[in-house]
Amino acid sequence: MDRQFFAADAVEVAPRLLGAVLGLSSPEGTVRLRITEVEAYMGLGSSGRYDPGSHSKDRKTPRNASMFLDPGHAYVYFSYGMHFALNLVCSPAGIASGVLVRSGEIIEGLQLARERRLHKRPEGTNPATLVERDLARGPGNLATALGITRPRHDGLDLLAAPFIVEEPIGIPDAIACGPRVGVAGIAGGPEFPWRFWIPGNRTVSAFKPGRNAPRA
Repeated sequence: MDRQFFAADAVEVAPRLLGAVLGLSSPEGTVRLRITEVEAYMGLGSSGRYDPGSHSKDRKTPRNASMFLDPGHAYVYFSYGMHFALNLVCSPAGIASGVLVRSGEIIEGLQLARERRLHKRPEGTNPATLVERDLARGPGNLATALGITRPRHDGLDLLAAPFIVEEPIGIPDAIACGPRVGVAGIAGGPEFPWRFWIPGNRTVSAFKPGRNAPRA
């Protein structure tokens, strides 16, 4: 992949990321996964309707500053005081849009991903309860499996080490779309069908509506 791949807005880039390979190298080893589920978020300066679900909907702040970088950078945030989540920055510099990587299928570094996930679980957790499909299922689990944190990776170039981003493998025969997971209010309803996933893939997370999100 090159930077031009990410130059369009997030709603256009998001479905094209399904099947793509995302990885991260570290002293502990390399973990790579095939992306199976994403969500698009459109912020300040982007075209189309106002997206109340975006972190960058109104202004640039120290928290969301990476969303305004050149396309092909990482925006990492800390969610619910528990886990990190990775967004792939899209659109030209100064325009905020990004794709949240929600779920993936581990294709390299399975044992390392498992160790990282188990380390985050309560002491005494039975390792057998962590099945392979769940290793990177959901944005927090995905970031943990890859070893991503905000202090180390926010604002880094996705097209350079330690990141690995490669063209889709096994391009999906079909792509599904629908409301975003856990997003409150209108932004989590059918007017924003900006969640995209590979239907039938076992690693895709379960849909949970956000607070007061309208139903179809």
